Amino acid sequence: MLGKRIQRARKALGLSLRDLGDQVILSHAAIKKYEDDEVTPSSDVLIKLGKALHVKVEYFFRPERFTLENIHYRKHADMSERHLEEITAKILDQVERRVELENLFPTSPVRSFSVKNLPKKINNIDEVEKLSDQVRNQWNLGFDSIPDLIDILEEQGIKVFKIDNEQYPKIDGLYAEVNAMPVIVVGDQRPGDRQRFTLAHELGHLLLDNCLVDGLDIESSCNRFAGAFLLPKQSLINVLGEHRNSIEPRELSLLKQEFGISMTSILHRAEEIGIISNNTYRQLRAEFNERGWSKKEPGKQYPQEITHIFEQMIFHALAEQYIGESKAAELLNMPLESFRSLRAMESQDVAHHQ
Repeated sequence: MLGKRIQRARKALGLSLRDLGDQVILSHAAIKKYEDDEVTPSSDVLIKLGKALHVKVEYFFRPERFTLENIHYRKHADMSERHLEEITAKILDQVERRVELENLFPTSPVRSFSVKNLPKKINNIDEVEKLSDQVRNQWNLGFDSIPDLIDILEEQGIKVFKIDNEQYPKIDGLYAEVNAMPVIVVGDQRPGDRQRFTLAHELGHLLLDNCLVDGLDIESSCNRFAGAFLLPKQSLINVLGEHRNSIEPRELSLLKQEFGISMTSILHRAEEIGIISNNTYRQLRAEFNERGWSKKEPGKQYPQEITHIFEQMIFHALAEQYIGESKAAELLNMPLESFRSLRAMESQDVAHHQ
């Protein structure tokens, strides 16, 4: 048991066996034996390992209850396996702390994910669009814009975490399951509209994986679901009309701010539901390419999505005396004094600790 915990903490920091060995003045072979549970480290060694890995000694004795399964990454093709291992370890750590907190409440503060009457088979792309409308209807979203997508996903039982894009610039997000719990991870430095499309795309994987008929591409289907979920067909028709010969860039910019979806994605939506022709779409995309808007869209960026449910639950548990300050700081992965400053409203910085 200790071995897996040591390995996970090491991978979360991106350390090789030799890197960790150098920090605690042991050979990489000795570290390997600890991780393989061939040798049990002494108390002194565990203290050194804890300091090197930035965890308390108690961390090593917690049962390894979670595994990341059915992982789907939105990443660059050349992303290293080592970085993927680091990200996996970091996500498992966040999941572990989240579930530990939830279990401290007398009744669970979150619901289990469920969408009723999901189709067993999706036969064509139009049925993907219908599924998006079905989910919106069940979640009482209507056809309005969704201002806080992470909040909606969390309310429906999907755990959402952020990953550091400065450290991992080649990943936009991922979907996975942890002990049958759906988990979505999104890059923290991406523009808000890109984050939202990633979140909706990964929701598409949660709903569409294993139910598409042969011939339907899963990535294209998830993209279609994401576009429809963020900007429903009827909403776009209401704003643009049923048929257009062209669309002004300023219109697209205004719709981006209303619905939180990129200008190019709105153009694509307009083409795929028949508001504009393919020829018009290609002409407008050519203009975007010529003006450099395909790389950086004009106007102000859409605000980034915010994750706050975990911190909110921490202070809920603290207020109800389910936990004390030390446990709260431990769950937030921050020093006790930093937590006290946060609690006293002297600091607002919690994100980089998680």
